Amino acid sequence: MSPASTPSRWLRIALPLVLVVIWLAGGSLGGPYFGKVDEVSTNDQSSFLPQSAESTQVQERLGDFLGGDAIPALVVFDADGGLDRAQLERIQAVAVELSDLDGVQEVSPAIPSDDGEAAQIVVSIDASGEVTDIVGEVRDLVAADVPQGVESWVTGPAGFTADLATGFTGIDGLLLLVALGAVFVILVVVYRSPLLPILVLLTSVFALCVALLSVWWLAKAEIVVLNGQVQGILFILVIGAATDYALLYVARFREAIGAGRRRWDAATVAWKGSVEPILASGGTVIAGLLCLLLSDLASNRALGPIASIGIAFAMLSALTFLPALLALVGRAAFWPFIPKSGMTELPADPAQPTRGLWATLARFVARRARIVWILSTVVLLAASVGVTQLKADGVPASELVLGASQARDGQTVLAEHFPAGSGSPLYVIVPEAEAPDTAQLVADQAGVESVAIVSADAPAGQADVSVEDGALVLTAQGPPGTPAPAPTVDGGDVMLVATLSDAADSLAAEDTVRDLRAAISGTTLDAVVGGTTAVDLDTNDTSIRDRTVIIPVILGVVLIILMLLLRSILAPVLLILSVIVSFAAALGVSALVFNEVFGFPGGDPAVPLYGFVFLVALGIDYNIFLMSRVREESIHHGTRRGILRGLVATGGVITSAGLVLAATFAALGVIQILFLVQLAFIVAFGVLLDTFIVRSLLVPALAYDIGKKIWWPSKLSRVAE
Repeated sequence: MSPASTPSRWLRIALPLVLVVIWLAGGSLGGPYFGKVDEVSTNDQSSFLPQSAESTQVQERLGDFLGGDAIPALVVFDADGGLDRAQLERIQAVAVELSDLDGVQEVSPAIPSDDGEAAQIVVSIDASGEVTDIVGEVRDLVAADVPQGVESWVTGPAGFTADLATGFTGIDGLLLLVALGAVFVILVVVYRSPLLPILVLLTSVFALCVALLSVWWLAKAEIVVLNGQVQGILFILVIGAATDYALLYVARFREAIGAGRRRWDAATVAWKGSVEPILASGGTVIAGLLCLLLSDLASNRALGPIASIGIAFAMLSALTFLPALLALVGRAAFWPFIPKSGMTELPADPAQPTRGLWATLARFVARRARIVWILSTVVLLAASVGVTQLKADGVPASELVLGASQARDGQTVLAEHFPAGSGSPLYVIVPEAEAPDTAQLVADQAGVESVAIVSADAPAGQADVSVEDGALVLTAQGPPGTPAPAPTVDGGDVMLVATLSDAADSLAAEDTVRDLRAAISGTTLDAVVGGTTAVDLDTNDTSIRDRTVIIPVILGVVLIILMLLLRSILAPVLLILSVIVSFAAALGVSALVFNEVFGFPGGDPAVPLYGFVFLVALGIDYNIFLMSRVREESIHHGTRRGILRGLVATGGVITSAGLVLAATFAALGVIQILFLVQLAFIVAFGVLLDTFIVRSLLVPALAYDIGKKIWWPSKLSRVAE
């Protein structure tokens, strides 16, 4: 930079200081929101479904029939040798005490099991309240008042909701601590500097603070849906992406410092060299994430804009906050190993004998290019074989929490003494005139234990129902002599209540719902089926639909961005194919690990979709870092030499970035939720594959083997080597 174009000294100090102050202000405003996310988040699965789903239609009318929006909790009591009269009376007293708790709408009498060894109480909890807190109060009361010699559990949909929310409690603290700690250790090892890792982490943390501030208010205004799952991914994504972009800038800054430039000149040169690949990489990630807006699930749709906001602030922080910090600190950021003049210069021809790990790898690629890319492809394809063993068609709610779960334990006890679907019934809404035929069809369905009908006249709000001579016969669930009730009618419809033989969250119960809906669709009956099991089924089916539609769209969008960036058709196509093979290999290995090592019962259908979004969008980042530098070098040195120079120039920074990103996603594993643990492994392993095989061997070797034609049809493909 010429002296005439260099800003005055005060501006070279004032501009970075202003940027730092702005980011400090944003961080100080956003920081306090880490402890307030639960105020605007929800883990109610039914709220994520599209309006067209049958379970959504039923959910919206539950209050019309049941008198309020409630979620059931089941309190289960069990005693070896059976419950005696005194114990049953004490359990009944517990039921009365539960009815006095705030947030509890209705409490059933204690219901003993047929074998006399257990009893249950159905507690209707206000779904619009703090379900987790209310369940906690129920559990505390039951634990304090349980009779001597009796064990108790609180399970059912409300119990599982509370356990799931508890599983997310480490997101604000433990997850961030582990992720930031892992990043710090890696950066210290790589750069051997105490100050630089702190500057990079500040870049990530302040980007996350400002992103969280924006997302919190969007969720507060109900513009986006925020849950624990999306929150955890946002934290990890911003930390990982911001660190990656920061490392790319640091690499350019280090080159400039090593070339003898002063700190302001080094900062501006580094900015010019990194702005295009950072914007291209971030833009690719954002474009891929925004494809999630095509999802029918509100949780998936929300992740798109929420994570995009995080990526946008990660880019902004890496291109403003970090340059400002380094412009103020200068070469001291690398102390005690400050790069000296000539240290960061690339060898004129890396294919010739030169020192250094990446120069050695470049020579190896140059000499054995075809063998390298063929063997790399074979290894990835071999690893992909395991993808056929991937189980991603849904898991029971009882398996979502990997740690201790009172709801899961209680569900097991419940199934030993009662119909497993007790307390979490199916709801079937049907026109009153069609109720007899529908009730008979439901009762005859395999997997249905019993059928009742909602009746405000009945003591328990429900009446047993049977069909005689084509008409409904209602019997009150109460003492002998109780008057025959009438069904509750709303808009000409009535609601049937079906208890399932299988646990409401089981795949067998979902099959019962699927078969029942198929049976109804084969008639002229106008009935819709909802309830907890139906919500699970519709969520799984919608997730499968989403990944089938969105994955091809993401590939197309990323391909177009790469073509615009590299001014080529062939190179982007090959890069996309390399990422697809890498993703398949990551899924294949993950499937074997999940099945054979961890023994997971299966996986959420959204796991492959999320894994694909992050591995393609983030994995392509490293190819963008590499190939944008290769193109820059190819313009001046020819394609093959440019490939080797690009490999040497980006090898260290991309490897560091890959290790950081893998470590941050692996940190998701500390949150003992099945979805996050599986996603953590898939993305972390996939990033390592991209870093050490795809970007270091496969892509450089394939590009070197093809030569200048890799840039077809741009002019660069016709320039003499």
